[in-house]
Amino acid sequence: VLIKKILIPVIPLFVALNFTVLSYEGSIQKHLPIFLKVVLIVIIAHIVWLVILYTIAAIVSKRNPWPLIKNYIPAYFTAMGTMSSMASLGVAIEGVRKSNMLKPELSNFSIPFFASIHLCGSVITIVFFTMSVSQVLYGFIPDLGTMVLFLFLLAIFAVSAPGVPGGTVIASLGLITSVLGFDEAGIALLLSIFALQDSFGTAANITSDGALALITEKYYDSRNAKIESSVEA
Repeated sequence: VLIKKILIPVIPLFVALNFTVLSYEGSIQKHLPIFLKVVLIVIIAHIVWLVILYTIAAIVSKRNPWPLIKNYIPAYFTAMGTMSSMASLGVAIEGVRKSNMLKPELSNFSIPFFASIHLCGSVITIVFFTMSVSQVLYGFIPDLGTMVLFLFLLAIFAVSAPGVPGGTVIASLGLITSVLGFDEAGIALLLSIFALQDSFGTAANITSDGALALITEKYYDSRNAKIESSVEA
């Protein structure tokens, strides 16, 4: 309710006002090509991470994940259009059902569960963009120790992030200001460029859940097999 009634209406005004100041100072015009390149790098990072996740899922489950990936395509594009994991959840579940690769009794729980806590696309984006904004506005990238602390805390905060447009970056604003030392201009610029690719980050979030569900089902089957063996023994 807080995000829907207060943050979402206020943030566009906050971003617009700070964006106006940055434009007046010439920062936007000067650094926009840099941010466009970073957006491209982030999208490539999303794809690479999805490939890694589904490769691991294929190795662990010893199954070809392509039927699942193919049926996730509608969910991917739905997530791009809505920029919301929760809004894309129904399409994702329907795609999983059509693939016939996952047990309904498991996928009906695991897919919504991972959609709520596994926001890898948004986290990857925040990490790249915070470093970029820090370099552009403040002239340096945070040191390794600071980034490790930020990554650790971000992983925790992302678990409770709401599945709404910009939910992960909004949930992490406290970390960005306290750990990385961003001021109002930095926050405004981060929110602005985050919005440029939020659709791709959300699509990566929702699509990655299939890989985790495959791994979960393999663990479930292995555990049940061990229990049955011990009972028979």
